[in-house]
Amino acid sequence: LMAASRSPLRAPRPRFLNVMIGVVCGVCLGWGIRGRLRRKPGAGMPEPSNSLGSEADIMGESGELKLVLIVRNDLKMGKGKVAAQCSHAAVSAYKQLRRKNPELLEQWEYCGQPKVVLKAPDEETLEQLLTQAKRLGLTVSLIQDAGRTQIAPGSRTVLGIGPGPADVIDKVSGHLKLF
Repeated sequence: LMAASRSPLRAPRPRFLNVMIGVVCGVCLGWGIRGRLRRKPGAGMPEPSNSLGSEADIMGESGELKLVLIVRNDLKMGKGKVAAQCSHAAVSAYKQLRRKNPELLEQWEYCGQPKVVLKAPDEETLEQLLTQAKRLGLTVSLIQDAGRTQIAPGSRTVLGIGPGPADVIDKVSGHLKLF
């Protein structure tokens, strides 16, 4: 019954072909958005305001943006605790950037909101990274725990740096290992 209702001139497209068409469309759309974001100021897009000055334009030299979340490794927090602390840092960074530089925030969102979680050996390292990031004009969010569960109240747990130009953030955190 089903075979009789089909047109003899056109065979049904296989699922694989439908998936491939979807992938190709997605890749083309991604390239189009990425190309729009990589345009230099003055080439059709208004020049964004930027606190980094001559250090880098809004997208940095590489054209990529990211947020790094640096976790203190010496606290030996459980996975859930680390996830919660990183979430606090990400939300804080988002709120700051929404207020200070909404254009950069929008570009980071279009790039897929890249986030990288790194580890720092101790609080002293976290403080040094915070100082370096501030010196470069990057958005920073230092999270202190309330002390209701695993660690002492006021413990500095995670440092968020960015969202910002990946090449500038790498000057601060490029030497750290993945968490």
